Amino acid sequence: MRMALGIEYNGSAYHGWERQQQAITVQSCVEQALSKVANQTIEVICAGRTDAKVHAFNQVIHFDTTAERSIRAWVLGGNAYLPTDISIVWGKRVDSEFHARFSALSRSYRYIILNRMTRPAVFKQLMTWYCHQLDVNRMHKAAQLLLGEHDFTSYRAKACQSKQPIRTIYQLDVTREHDKVIVNITANGFLQHMVRNIVGVLFKIGRSEQAIDWTQDVLSAKDRRCGGITAPPDGLYFTNVAYPEKYQIPQVPITI
Repeated sequence: MRMALGIEYNGSAYHGWERQQQAITVQSCVEQALSKVANQTIEVICAGRTDAKVHAFNQVIHFDTTAERSIRAWVLGGNAYLPTDISIVWGKRVDSEFHARFSALSRSYRYIILNRMTRPAVFKQLMTWYCHQLDVNRMHKAAQLLLGEHDFTSYRAKACQSKQPIRTIYQLDVTREHDKVIVNITANGFLQHMVRNIVGVLFKIGRSEQAIDWTQDVLSAKDRRCGGITAPPDGLYFTNVAYPEKYQIPQVPITI
């Protein structure tokens, strides 16, 4: 039997999603909890690995098991064994051909910037604080130059292990809600630190330290050294995965 689950988590206390021997990760916590429910070893595959301190609303996973459990048992039983900053939101049985990673059509992230003079208290580690005024119109125009299929070498981490840097961005919008600047991005896939490096470039354009077309210049350089800073992980959220309609994978509303 193959099960799919939707996971949300506050990543502040974790060294990312992927299981590591010497660090606490979201995957290791989820696998330990599900293994207790199943009374057998469970190994899961996710839709997209997130970095240390990055959050998620609808991380989709799948796993195979011979344990017969109800959906309620997987969801509520799993949550009983999980720390309070990780939660299973939904579950469903899926066909054996479904794959959380390879069946995905696109993935989406949201980056939230608290753009005001004073630092956050309530939203500490949930938003990135940027005290300098940002011009959202400039940032949005600059972001549109990254739409489409490109070589994103300049926007990926030096340690990125992806075999090739070609990705296609379908949507990249920058908007403002009072003192929050929100970056929403959807692509067929992401390189390590890709979203955070894009936001780092947009910071300089938003402050008018670089021209609007600097995003294109950095892209064309195909050299990480030509880019901006890597924005902090605090404000980054994995928000959605799109799958073919036949799988009927639930969508989860974003609440921040």
